[in-house]
Amino acid sequence: MSSNANSVRPKLACEIAADRVLVGRLAEDRGSLEACAASELAPGSVVPDLVESNLRQRNAVSEAIATTLESVAARTHDVIAVVPDAAVRVALLEFDTLPSDSDEAASVVRFRLKKSLPFDVDKARVSYHTQKSDSGVRVVAAIALASVIEDYETAFRDAGFSPGVVLPSMLAALGAAAGERPTLVVKVDARTTSIAILNNHQLQLFRTLENTRGVTISGEQLAEEVYPSVVFFQDTYRLNIEKIFVAGISDLGSAAPALQSQTGAEVEELVNSSQLGISASGSVPRWRMAGVVGALIS
Repeated sequence: MSSNANSVRPKLACEIAADRVLVGRLAEDRGSLEACAASELAPGSVVPDLVESNLRQRNAVSEAIATTLESVAARTHDVIAVVPDAAVRVALLEFDTLPSDSDEAASVVRFRLKKSLPFDVDKARVSYHTQKSDSGVRVVAAIALASVIEDYETAFRDAGFSPGVVLPSMLAALGAAAGERPTLVVKVDARTTSIAILNNHQLQLFRTLENTRGVTISGEQLAEEVYPSVVFFQDTYRLNIEKIFVAGISDLGSAAPALQSQTGAEVEELVNSSQLGISASGSVPRWRMAGVVGALIS
């Protein structure tokens, strides 16, 4: 959602989830983490939402950010802030062309988004990047109310850290996924199930669904939610899913057979042990770390 193009990408990342704060520090090899930590939040401290204030107990959240980040920071204070998917709308937009002038292009993207948002686009932060498509240009846009993002940024600054980059959790997590061939990525959290399909290193489908079951969702329920997106992709692109990555559920063994039966594709946990790093492994459940790991190693 925001970044400082003149600075080096931070080696710290911190995800604010509905129930906890998760942090990690990038190792020198830039392909894994060398430290990570987590702190639980009291229920109701963070209520992810597109239009309402998310941080209902901002002081408590800020204190958790400070405590958890300081345990891994090593004197670094620049951080990638990862926010809940329910706080950000991600849209894929198709254009024949876009103006070469960046300000004009941003205006065109905002105009296209205007009627599809539950809030005034003029009060939003919009970040986007372009990729080529068969019909011209595909724009991957992330949109959030400025007040919602500013609330998260203030919590980080109150904790003594500088959030130079802000990302929604699923877009951050995709940094951990290889996407050369048709790949389905599924990420579950307390309020949403996010679904992305990558191919040739490009994002070709993105959906965030309301998830009333949270991380207790069963494998069969998860497969049922994912199935319409798989069918849409296969019908649109005439391609089959060849790989599935899953994050956000503790029991991949129960979900894998249900997902595999739909596609025949191999199912793996999104964050693998080499990405989390030997020194970081064990301190935080790997299945919770996709947003932090992806933000850092991408």
